[in-house]
Amino acid sequence: MNNFYGKVAAITGAGSGIGRALAVNLAGQGAHLALCDVDEVGLAETVSLCEGFGGKVSSQRVDVADRAAVFAWADVVVADHGRVNLIFNNAGVSLAAPIEAMDIADFEWLMSVNFWGVVHGTQAFLPHLKAAGDGHIVNLSSVFGLASIPSQSAYNASKFAVRGFTDALRMELDVAKCGVSATTVHPGGIKTNIARNGRVHHSIMEQSGQTRADLDKAFQRLAVTSPTRAAKEILAAVQANRRRALIGVDANVIDFLSRLPGSLLHRLIAFGAARRRG
Repeated sequence: MNNFYGKVAAITGAGSGIGRALAVNLAGQGAHLALCDVDEVGLAETVSLCEGFGGKVSSQRVDVADRAAVFAWADVVVADHGRVNLIFNNAGVSLAAPIEAMDIADFEWLMSVNFWGVVHGTQAFLPHLKAAGDGHIVNLSSVFGLASIPSQSAYNASKFAVRGFTDALRMELDVAKCGVSATTVHPGGIKTNIARNGRVHHSIMEQSGQTRADLDKAFQRLAVTSPTRAAKEILAAVQANRRRALIGVDANVIDFLSRLPGSLLHRLIAFGAARRRG
C-alpha cells in the first residue's frame, strides 16, 4: 500500500491518543475514515478534526469487547463507504495489580478489550479487506508484549497474546496471497490517557505512597513519544509492509533487552522494580 489517498480506514479507539492521531494523519492524506470508540464525546472531537480534508468521515459508538457489535459495525462501514482497506485495532485499556490480589473481573475486562477486541476486529474486517483486494490489518500490541514487568501481568498477557495472534495471522496471509497483510505494533511510552483511564489496585498506591494523579504524572514523564509521532511511524510501517513496528526509542531499547537470556532479563527487571518500591 504505497499511499492512503482514497483508501477507507476503520479505526477503533479513535476518540483519543494514537487512534485520533492516526485518523487526523490519514484524513490529511485523503483517506476516508470509519471511526469508533466507547467515548462518544472524544469520538465527536476526532470527527471534527478530520472533516474538511475531502474524505468521507463516519463514526459510531462501538465497544470492541462486544463481538456482535464489531461485526455489525464492519458491515455498516462497507455499506457506508463501499469497501474497506485498513483496520486499525487500536482500542486498549490498562490494569495495574499484583497477581495474588487482582480481581478476576478486572482481568476479564482488560482481556475483553485488549485481546478479544483485536480478534473481533480482525475477523470482522478480514473478509471485507479480501473483497477489496488491497488491505492491511494493524494490531496494537505494546513493549509489554516484548518483555513483562511486575504489576502488569494482565496487560502483559493481553499484549503478548496480540503479538502471537498477529504473527500467525501475517503468516496465514502470506501463504494465502490474498492481497491482505498485517502488522503488529509495539509502542513504547506514548503520551495518551491510557494510564489515567485505567484501573489500579489499591495496593499499588499503598506500596508506592502515590495517588492516581501521581502515577499518571510518572507515566507522562516516561512517555517519550507523542501520538502524532506514533501515528506517523505506524503508517510508515504499513507502507513498508513491515511485520513488526517498534514505536519510539524506548521500544527499540526494550526490544534489545528482551533478547537477553531470560534469567538475566528477569533479574534486571525485578531489581529495578524493587528499587522503585524502596
